[in-house]
Amino acid sequence: MRVLINGLGLIGGSIAYALAKFQPGVTVIGLDQNPVNLRQAKQRGIIDEIGLSLTTDAPRADVIILATPVTAVEASIDLLATLPLKSEVIITDTGSTKTAICQAAQQLTDKGITFIGGHPMAGSHKSGVQAANWDLFRSAFYLLVPGANTPETALTTLKELLQVTNAKFLVLAPQQHDHIVALLSHVPHILAASLVNTTHEDFKDCPDMVRLAAGGFRDMTRIASSDPTMWADILTTNKTEILAVLASYEAQLKALEAHIAAGDTPAFFDFFAQAKVTREHIEATKRTGTLPGFFDLHVNIPDKTGSIAAITTKLAQAEINIINIQILETRDDINGVLQLTFSNQHDLQQATELLGQKAVAS
Repeated sequence: MRVLINGLGLIGGSIAYALAKFQPGVTVIGLDQNPVNLRQAKQRGIIDEIGLSLTTDAPRADVIILATPVTAVEASIDLLATLPLKSEVIITDTGSTKTAICQAAQQLTDKGITFIGGHPMAGSHKSGVQAANWDLFRSAFYLLVPGANTPETALTTLKELLQVTNAKFLVLAPQQHDHIVALLSHVPHILAASLVNTTHEDFKDCPDMVRLAAGGFRDMTRIASSDPTMWADILTTNKTEILAVLASYEAQLKALEAHIAAGDTPAFFDFFAQAKVTREHIEATKRTGTLPGFFDLHVNIPDKTGSIAAITTKLAQAEINIINIQILETRDDINGVLQLTFSNQHDLQQATELLGQKAVAS
């Protein structure tokens, strides 16, 4: 099987790396507008072949993965629709929005060509093929958006090809996908950036504020350091859903503003009480729902060299796999909180028993 990947950034490069490493029957052909990326990918074994162009290489591919920004994906679809592709070819993408892409792909499906939208929900603070990691998608959600007439065999073939990423597949409709990511990803990024921009002048005028910017501010604004080019693309291609979610947020804030002005203490209580109940329900659903969830363990750790290593070593010796680790709070000379995330209840329970009283499951 020949898999052509157009775009060897972090996402495209990581998919290519997983395929090249764990799918021995697959030949990975790479395309990228930067020749340096192509050379690095070939040298690292991320791809098997350096392609020439979509026009040249797409007709010989069995699977085509478009791993470029959304607007570039749409342009590639326009080109692919004019090429003599294999009758059984499967085309997919990795874009963060799906409605516009799936609409563009209708010209492919009208010709009997299978297009399945894709969105691996993983990333890194690093970028480019040099940051490509074959294990980047482990335990992450990989959203798939087939068309109404997509053959089940094609969807199965794509899942089997991508199973080496160790991602969790979830099938959604285009509009459903875009609403969910607007609510859970796009608008939170907008709010984080807005909060940072709101405090810009204050930070400049009061340097001491930077030292105090911890806890809630730090946690909420961590995602504000995102790629501006990528986010301009997302806001352009998912504006309908983003505007709808922003309108809902605006209504909530306007109502709260009125309650604050009126000194309506019961309304303050209700506002935060509802948020608390909803947040706890989300955590409970992660454990009992049909979707594969994550299981968190919070561990108090002293601010001493080797504290984290001692915990992770103990878990490794017991062969308990940690899928994510995060320091939630740390200040000099006091305890911090280490959040360990596991993929199942069994590992969580084992880790809780192993680490004892300083560990609290949540």
